[in-house]
Amino acid sequence: MSAYARGDAGAFDVLYGRHREGVYRYLRRQCGGSQVAEELFQEVWMRVIGTRRRYRPTGSFRSWLYGIAHNRLVDHYRRQDRSRLVADDGPEMPDPSPGMDHQAFMADCVGRLMVLLEGLSPPQLQAFLLRQEGGLGLEDMARVMGVGAETAKSRLRHAMSRLRGGLEDCL
Repeated sequence: MSAYARGDAGAFDVLYGRHREGVYRYLRRQCGGSQVAEELFQEVWMRVIGTRRRYRPTGSFRSWLYGIAHNRLVDHYRRQDRSRLVADDGPEMPDPSPGMDHQAFMADCVGRLMVLLEGLSPPQLQAFLLRQEGGLGLEDMARVMGVGAETAKSRLRHAMSRLRGGLEDCL
């Protein structure tokens, strides 16, 4: 990013190539719809382009980039004036049928994972996606979420526990 800030356009191509898929998946899984995710995705990269001259490497580029993505999501939900309400109990998982072939078994597990992800609280989902899609460590996750490292760790731990519990027979 520092090279791009100094005018090296090729550096942007490298950054975009490294981070585009993870950022898009993070946005898509946070907001559900591909059209909304695409709009937010464009906003994120426009922000990167627009702030390149003011960029100061105070932490990792990855945490800075996912911080922008997080802020775009917050802005989106504020504009939509929506809140995501989640029940305390997780979704019920069907028992896998004995004798399922491997492909059907994996499809069932993936389907259950998607249901479980929808059942996570927004802070838990965010922690999980920042770790899995963004590859962020706890300190960077905490910085992006605007919380302490212990809070980020707790959110991630609860998310992982809930996902493992619902996918016990898939692991």
